[in-house]
Amino acid sequence: MPFPHPNLRSAFTHRRPPEHGALLKAADTFIRQFAAENPETADPRGRFDRIKAEVAETGTYEHTPAELTFGAQVAWRNSARCIGRLYWNNLTVRDLRHVHHPDDVARGCFDHLRLATNKGRIRPVITVFAPDRPGRPAPRLLGEQLVRYADDPRSAARAALAKDLGWKGGDNAFEVLPLLVQPAPGATPEFYEVPDDAVLEVPLTHPHDPGFAALGLRWYAVPAVSDMSLEIGGITYPAAPFNGWYMGTEIGSRNLGDTDRYNLLPAVAVLFGLDTSSERTLWRDRALVELNLAVLHSYQQAGVTIADHHTESHRFLAHIEREAKHGRPVPTDWSWIVPPLSGSATAVFHRYYDLPDERQRPAFVHRDAARQPSLTCPYSPTSAHGGP
Repeated sequence: MPFPHPNLRSAFTHRRPPEHGALLKAADTFIRQFAAENPETADPRGRFDRIKAEVAETGTYEHTPAELTFGAQVAWRNSARCIGRLYWNNLTVRDLRHVHHPDDVARGCFDHLRLATNKGRIRPVITVFAPDRPGRPAPRLLGEQLVRYADDPRSAARAALAKDLGWKGGDNAFEVLPLLVQPAPGATPEFYEVPDDAVLEVPLTHPHDPGFAALGLRWYAVPAVSDMSLEIGGITYPAAPFNGWYMGTEIGSRNLGDTDRYNLLPAVAVLFGLDTSSERTLWRDRALVELNLAVLHSYQQAGVTIADHHTESHRFLAHIEREAKHGRPVPTDWSWIVPPLSGSATAVFHRYYDLPDERQRPAFVHRDAARQPSLTCPYSPTSAHGGP
Protein backbone atom coordinates (compact mmCIF):
# COMPACT_ATOMS: atom_id res chain seq x y z
CA MET A 1 0.00 0.00 0.00
CA PRO A 2 1.53 3.36 -0.98
CA PHE A 3 2.26 6.10 1.50
CA PRO A 4 -1.11 7.86 1.88
CA HIS A 5 0.16 11.44 1.97
CA PRO A 6 2.28 12.24 -1.12
CA ASN A 7 2.92 15.78 0.18
CA LEU A 8 4.71 14.27 3.21
CA ARG A 9 6.60 11.66 1.27
CA SER A 10 9.69 13.73 0.53
CA ALA A 11 10.26 14.30 4.23
CA PHE A 12 10.79 10.61 4.85
CA THR A 13 12.47 9.32 1.72
CA HIS A 14 15.48 7.08 2.11
CA ARG A 15 18.85 8.60 1.33
CA ARG A 16 21.12 6.25 -0.58
CA PRO A 17 24.07 4.97 1.45
CA PRO A 18 27.42 6.58 0.69
CA GLU A 19 29.84 4.80 -1.61
CA HIS A 20 32.49 2.77 0.16
CA GLY A 21 35.12 5.48 -0.27
CA ALA A 22 33.01 8.15 1.39
CA LEU A 23 31.91 5.74 4.11
CA LEU A 24 35.47 4.74 4.92
CA LYS A 25 36.61 8.36 4.98
CA ALA A 26 33.83 9.25 7.44
CA ALA A 27 34.61 6.18 9.53
CA ASP A 28 38.31 7.00 9.62
CA THR A 29 37.64 10.56 10.77
CA PHE A 30 35.32 9.36 13.50
CA ILE A 31 37.58 6.57 14.75
CA ARG A 32 40.50 8.99 14.99
CA GLN A 33 38.36 11.42 16.98
CA PHE A 34 37.12 8.64 19.24
CA ALA A 35 40.68 7.52 19.93
CA ALA A 36 41.91 11.07 20.52
CA GLU A 37 39.24 11.74 23.15
CA ASN A 38 39.41 8.23 24.60
CA PRO A 39 43.15 7.52 24.81
CA GLU A 40 42.59 4.34 26.82
CA THR A 41 41.07 2.66 23.75
CA ALA A 42 42.94 0.42 21.32
CA ASP A 43 45.07 1.65 18.44
CA PRO A 44 42.71 3.32 15.93
CA ARG A 45 44.68 1.85 13.02
CA GLY A 46 43.74 -1.68 14.02
CA ARG A 47 40.13 -0.69 14.51
CA PHE A 48 40.01 0.97 11.11
CA ASP A 49 41.49 -2.11 9.44
CA ARG A 50 38.65 -4.16 10.90
CA ILE A 51 36.12 -1.60 9.65
CA LYS A 52 37.58 -1.76 6.13
CA ALA A 53 37.25 -5.53 6.10
CA GLU A 54 33.66 -5.32 7.37
CA VAL A 55 32.72 -2.73 4.74
CA ALA A 56 34.33 -4.80 1.97
CA GLU A 57 32.24 -7.80 3.04
CA THR A 58 28.88 -6.20 3.92
CA GLY A 59 28.90 -2.66 2.52
CA THR A 60 28.68 -1.19 6.01
CA TYR A 61 30.06 -1.63 9.53
CA GLU A 62 28.83 -1.73 13.12
CA HIS A 63 29.83 0.68 15.88
CA THR A 64 30.93 -0.75 19.20
CA PRO A 65 28.71 0.23 22.16
CA ALA A 66 31.40 2.66 23.33
CA GLU A 67 31.61 4.26 19.87
CA LEU A 68 27.83 4.59 19.71
CA THR A 69 27.67 6.28 23.12
CA PHE A 70 30.51 8.65 22.26
CA GLY A 71 29.03 9.47 18.85
CA ALA A 72 25.58 10.27 20.25
CA GLN A 73 27.03 12.47 22.98
CA VAL A 74 29.29 14.34 20.56
CA ALA A 75 26.34 14.85 18.20
CA TRP A 76 24.74 16.80 21.04
CA ARG A 77 28.00 18.67 21.67
CA ASN A 78 28.05 19.65 17.99
CA SER A 79 24.47 20.95 18.02
CA ALA A 80 24.86 24.56 16.99
CA ARG A 81 21.32 25.49 17.96
CA CYS A 82 21.39 24.10 21.50
CA ILE A 83 21.90 26.27 24.56
CA GLY A 84 22.05 23.25 26.90
CA ARG A 85 25.25 21.62 25.69
CA LEU A 86 26.98 21.91 29.05
CA TYR A 87 25.44 18.52 29.83
CA TRP A 88 26.43 16.73 26.60
CA ASN A 89 28.41 13.93 28.26
CA ASN A 90 25.54 13.13 30.65
CA LEU A 91 23.36 11.81 27.82
CA THR A 92 22.12 8.28 28.57
CA VAL A 93 22.40 6.14 25.43
CA ARG A 94 20.00 3.22 24.98
CA ASP A 95 21.33 0.79 22.38
CA LEU A 96 18.34 -0.76 20.60
CA ARG A 97 20.05 -1.30 17.26
CA HIS A 98 18.65 -4.83 17.13
CA VAL A 99 15.07 -3.48 17.02
CA HIS A 100 13.39 -3.39 13.58
CA HIS A 101 9.69 -4.22 13.91
CA PRO A 102 7.35 -1.19 14.31
CA ASP A 103 5.69 -2.77 17.37
CA ASP A 104 9.06 -3.09 19.08
CA VAL A 105 10.11 0.42 18.03
CA ALA A 106 6.94 1.81 19.59
CA ARG A 107 7.54 -0.09 22.83
CA GLY A 108 11.11 1.20 22.88
CA CYS A 109 9.88 4.78 22.47
CA PHE A 110 7.39 4.43 25.33
CA ASP A 111 10.10 2.97 27.55
CA HIS A 112 12.28 5.92 26.55
CA LEU A 113 9.63 8.35 27.79
CA ARG A 114 9.26 6.51 31.09
CA LEU A 115 13.02 6.45 31.66
CA ALA A 116 13.48 10.09 30.69
CA THR A 117 10.55 11.28 32.82
CA ASN A 118 12.07 9.81 36.01
CA LYS A 119 9.16 11.05 38.18
CA GLY A 120 9.80 14.59 37.00
CA ARG A 121 13.57 14.68 37.42
CA ILE A 122 14.13 14.62 33.68
CA ARG A 123 17.05 12.59 32.34
CA PRO A 124 18.70 13.39 28.98
CA VAL A 125 18.21 10.16 27.00
CA ILE A 126 18.66 8.92 23.44
CA THR A 127 17.33 5.62 22.12
CA VAL A 128 19.15 4.40 19.01
CA PHE A 129 17.21 1.96 16.84
CA ALA A 130 18.45 0.03 13.80
CA PRO A 131 20.72 1.81 11.28
CA ASP A 132 20.14 2.01 7.57
CA ARG A 133 22.04 -0.72 5.74
CA PRO A 134 22.67 -1.19 2.02
CA GLY A 135 19.35 -2.29 0.53
CA ARG A 136 17.74 -2.46 3.99
CA PRO A 137 16.47 0.94 5.16
CA ALA A 138 15.47 0.99 8.82
CA PRO A 139 12.19 2.21 10.36
CA ARG A 140 11.48 5.91 10.81
CA LEU A 141 9.46 7.88 13.36
CA LEU A 142 7.06 10.35 11.75
CA GLY A 143 6.52 13.48 13.78
CA GLU A 144 8.70 16.09 15.43
CA GLN A 145 8.49 14.66 18.94
CA LEU A 146 7.40 11.46 20.65
CA VAL A 147 4.72 13.53 22.40
CA ARG A 148 2.67 16.14 20.56
CA TYR A 149 -0.87 17.45 20.90
CA ALA A 150 -3.47 16.96 18.18
CA ASP A 151 -4.83 20.53 18.47
CA ASP A 152 -1.39 22.10 18.03
CA PRO A 153 -1.44 23.74 14.57
CA ARG A 154 2.11 22.46 14.03
CA SER A 155 0.74 18.91 14.30
CA ALA A 156 -1.99 19.28 11.66
CA ALA A 157 -0.33 17.08 9.02
CA ARG A 158 0.52 14.34 11.50
CA ALA A 159 -2.99 14.41 12.99
CA ALA A 160 -4.53 14.11 9.52
CA LEU A 161 -2.26 11.20 8.67
CA ALA A 162 -3.12 9.42 11.93
CA LYS A 163 -6.84 9.79 11.20
CA ASP A 164 -6.36 8.45 7.68
CA LEU A 165 -4.71 5.43 9.24
CA GLY A 166 -7.71 4.85 11.49
CA TRP A 167 -7.08 6.91 14.63
CA LYS A 168 -10.39 8.00 16.16
CA GLY A 169 -9.09 10.71 18.50
CA GLY A 170 -8.23 14.36 18.09
CA ASP A 171 -11.44 16.02 19.29
CA ASN A 172 -10.22 17.26 22.68
CA ALA A 173 -7.82 20.01 23.68
CA PHE A 174 -4.28 18.86 24.48
CA GLU A 175 -4.96 15.31 23.34
CA VAL A 176 -1.76 13.36 22.77
CA LEU A 177 -1.26 12.18 19.20
CA PRO A 178 -0.44 8.54 18.54
CA LEU A 179 3.11 7.58 17.67
CA LEU A 180 3.62 6.94 13.96
CA VAL A 181 6.24 4.37 12.95
CA GLN A 182 7.06 3.87 9.29
CA PRO A 183 8.57 0.39 8.63
CA ALA A 184 10.60 1.72 5.68
CA PRO A 185 10.59 4.77 3.41
CA GLY A 186 7.44 4.84 1.30
CA ALA A 187 5.67 2.20 3.40
CA THR A 188 2.39 2.81 5.18
CA PRO A 189 3.03 3.87 8.79
CA GLU A 190 1.62 2.08 11.82
CA PHE A 191 0.07 4.14 14.64
CA TYR A 192 0.30 3.45 18.35
CA GLU A 193 -1.58 5.16 21.17
CA VAL A 194 0.88 6.57 23.71
CA PRO A 195 0.20 4.96 27.11
CA ASP A 196 -0.92 7.32 29.87
CA ASP A 197 1.92 6.23 32.13
CA ALA A 198 4.48 7.27 29.51
CA VAL A 199 3.40 10.93 29.43
CA LEU A 200 3.78 13.25 32.40
CA GLU A 201 1.83 16.48 31.94
CA VAL A 202 1.87 19.70 33.95
CA PRO A 203 -1.33 21.76 34.44
CA LEU A 204 -0.45 25.44 34.14
CA THR A 205 -1.28 27.84 36.94
CA HIS A 206 -0.07 31.33 37.82
CA PRO A 207 1.64 32.25 41.11
CA HIS A 208 -0.41 35.46 41.54
CA ASP A 209 -3.65 34.96 39.60
CA PRO A 210 -5.86 31.96 40.48
CA GLY A 211 -7.99 32.71 37.43
CA PHE A 212 -5.17 31.58 35.12
CA ALA A 213 -6.02 27.93 35.80
CA ALA A 214 -9.41 28.46 34.12
CA LEU A 215 -7.62 28.70 30.77
CA GLY A 216 -7.21 24.93 31.03
CA LEU A 217 -3.62 24.89 29.77
CA ARG A 218 -1.09 22.13 30.24
CA TRP A 219 2.11 20.86 28.67
CA TYR A 220 4.16 17.68 28.77
CA ALA A 221 7.40 17.12 30.63
CA VAL A 222 9.73 15.43 28.11
CA PRO A 223 10.59 17.11 24.78
CA ALA A 224 11.85 14.06 22.87
CA VAL A 225 12.87 14.94 19.30
CA SER A 226 12.01 12.17 16.86
CA ASP A 227 12.28 13.59 13.32
CA MET A 228 16.07 13.64 12.99
CA SER A 229 18.66 11.05 12.03
CA LEU A 230 21.78 10.47 14.04
CA GLU A 231 24.85 10.34 11.80
CA ILE A 232 28.08 8.86 13.17
CA GLY A 233 31.10 7.94 11.09
CA GLY A 234 29.13 7.54 7.87
CA ILE A 235 26.39 5.40 9.49
CA THR A 236 22.84 6.77 9.64
CA TYR A 237 20.42 5.91 12.42
CA PRO A 238 17.08 7.26 11.14
CA ALA A 239 15.15 6.48 14.34
CA ALA A 240 17.03 7.90 17.31
CA PRO A 241 14.67 9.91 19.54
CA PHE A 242 16.48 12.05 22.08
CA ASN A 243 15.58 14.53 24.81
CA GLY A 244 16.87 16.96 27.34
CA TRP A 245 14.50 19.03 29.42
CA TYR A 246 12.55 22.13 28.55
CA MET A 247 13.64 25.71 28.85
CA GLY A 248 10.63 27.73 29.95
CA THR A 249 10.59 30.05 26.96
CA GLU A 250 10.24 27.06 24.67
CA ILE A 251 6.77 26.46 26.08
CA GLY A 252 5.68 29.94 27.15
CA SER A 253 7.07 32.05 24.32
CA ARG A 254 6.95 29.65 21.39
CA ASN A 255 4.59 26.67 21.82
CA LEU A 256 1.86 28.64 23.57
CA GLY A 257 2.68 32.16 22.45
CA ASP A 258 3.49 32.01 18.72
CA THR A 259 0.70 33.17 16.43
CA ASP A 260 1.01 30.02 14.31
CA ARG A 261 0.88 27.78 17.39
CA TYR A 262 -1.56 28.21 20.30
CA ASN A 263 -1.53 32.04 20.01
CA LEU A 264 -2.50 32.61 23.66
CA LEU A 265 -1.20 36.14 24.19
CA PRO A 266 -4.60 37.77 23.48
CA ALA A 267 -6.35 35.47 25.97
CA VAL A 268 -3.69 36.13 28.62
CA ALA A 269 -3.98 39.87 28.01
CA VAL A 270 -7.74 39.73 28.60
CA LEU A 271 -7.24 37.71 31.79
CA PHE A 272 -4.83 40.28 33.20
CA GLY A 273 -6.85 43.28 32.00
CA LEU A 274 -4.12 44.63 29.74
CA ASP A 275 -4.79 47.51 27.37
CA THR A 276 -4.70 46.00 23.87
CA SER A 277 -5.80 49.15 22.05
CA SER A 278 -2.29 49.88 20.80
CA GLU A 279 0.96 48.04 20.31
CA ARG A 280 2.63 50.85 22.29
CA THR A 281 1.06 49.61 25.50
CA LEU A 282 3.38 46.60 25.12
CA TRP A 283 0.53 44.31 26.04
CA ARG A 284 2.08 41.46 24.08
CA ASP A 285 5.33 41.76 26.01
CA ARG A 286 3.54 41.89 29.35
CA ALA A 287 1.31 38.93 28.47
CA LEU A 288 4.38 37.00 27.34
CA VAL A 289 6.08 37.54 30.70
CA GLU A 290 2.99 36.37 32.60
CA LEU A 291 2.69 33.27 30.41
CA ASN A 292 6.36 32.37 30.91
CA LEU A 293 6.07 33.00 34.63
CA ALA A 294 3.13 30.59 34.77
CA VAL A 295 5.13 27.89 32.97
CA LEU A 296 8.15 28.13 35.29
CA HIS A 297 5.94 28.29 38.38
CA SER A 298 3.84 25.29 37.32
CA TYR A 299 6.77 23.01 36.51
CA GLN A 300 8.50 23.93 39.73
CA GLN A 301 5.33 23.26 41.74
CA ALA A 302 4.93 19.89 40.01
CA GLY A 303 8.55 18.91 40.66
CA VAL A 304 9.36 18.69 36.96
CA THR A 305 12.77 19.78 35.68
CA ILE A 306 12.73 23.00 33.67
CA ALA A 307 15.31 25.70 33.00
CA ASP A 308 14.97 29.47 32.86
CA HIS A 309 16.65 31.38 30.07
CA HIS A 310 18.85 33.56 32.27
CA THR A 311 20.42 30.65 34.13
CA GLU A 312 20.94 28.63 30.96
CA SER A 313 22.59 31.58 29.24
CA HIS A 314 25.27 31.64 31.94
CA ARG A 315 25.65 27.87 31.77
CA PHE A 316 26.15 28.03 28.02
CA LEU A 317 29.01 30.47 28.46
CA ALA A 318 30.47 28.09 31.05
CA HIS A 319 30.25 25.35 28.41
CA ILE A 320 32.22 27.51 25.97
CA GLU A 321 34.94 28.08 28.57
CA ARG A 322 35.13 24.37 29.34
CA GLU A 323 35.40 23.45 25.66
CA ALA A 324 38.11 26.06 25.13
CA LYS A 325 40.25 24.27 27.72
CA HIS A 326 40.07 21.19 25.49
CA GLY A 327 40.91 23.22 22.39
CA ARG A 328 37.50 22.62 20.85
CA PRO A 329 35.39 25.28 19.10
CA VAL A 330 31.70 25.62 19.97
CA PRO A 331 29.70 26.04 16.75
CA THR A 332 26.78 28.31 17.55
CA ASP A 333 23.81 29.71 15.69
CA TRP A 334 23.32 33.02 17.50
CA SER A 335 19.71 33.39 16.35
CA TRP A 336 18.79 30.11 18.06
CA ILE A 337 20.86 30.51 21.22
CA VAL A 338 19.49 33.91 22.20
CA PRO A 339 16.15 33.28 23.99
CA PRO A 340 12.86 34.53 22.51
CA LEU A 341 12.14 36.52 25.70
CA SER A 342 14.32 39.37 27.03
CA GLY A 343 17.12 38.46 24.65
CA SER A 344 19.34 41.48 25.36
CA ALA A 345 18.99 40.87 29.11
CA THR A 346 20.68 37.47 28.81
CA ALA A 347 24.40 36.77 28.91
CA VAL A 348 24.46 35.05 25.50
CA PHE A 349 23.27 38.13 23.61
CA HIS A 350 26.38 40.28 23.85
CA ARG A 351 29.06 38.34 21.99
CA TYR A 352 30.01 36.50 18.80
CA TYR A 353 30.47 32.73 18.44
CA ASP A 354 32.17 30.11 16.29
CA LEU A 355 30.16 29.69 13.12
CA PRO A 356 28.13 26.51 12.61
CA ASP A 357 29.55 23.88 10.26
CA GLU A 358 26.81 21.75 8.76
CA ARG A 359 29.40 19.24 7.56
CA GLN A 360 30.50 18.50 11.11
CA ARG A 361 29.85 14.98 12.33
CA PRO A 362 28.66 13.27 14.47
CA ALA A 363 25.41 15.21 14.23
CA PHE A 364 21.65 15.14 14.41
CA VAL A 365 20.37 15.86 10.91
CA HIS A 366 16.86 16.47 9.60
CA ARG A 367 15.81 13.67 7.25
CA ASP A 368 14.10 15.96 4.75
CA ALA A 369 16.54 16.21 1.86
CA ALA A 370 14.77 19.36 0.67
CA ARG A 371 15.94 21.19 3.78
CA GLN A 372 19.43 22.21 4.75
CA PRO A 373 20.85 19.88 7.41
CA SER A 374 19.87 21.45 10.70
CA LEU A 375 22.13 20.77 13.65
CA THR A 376 20.16 20.93 16.87
CA CYS A 377 19.80 19.32 20.28
CA PRO A 378 17.48 17.54 22.65
CA TYR A 379 17.49 20.42 25.06
CA SER A 380 14.90 22.76 23.63
CA PRO A 381 13.62 21.09 20.50
CA THR A 382 10.42 22.65 19.24
CA SER A 383 11.20 26.16 18.18
CA ALA A 384 13.73 28.38 16.56
CA HIS A 385 15.56 28.50 19.87
CA GLY A 386 16.36 24.90 20.44
CA GLY A 387 15.78 21.90 18.52
CA PRO A 388 18.90 17.66 21.52
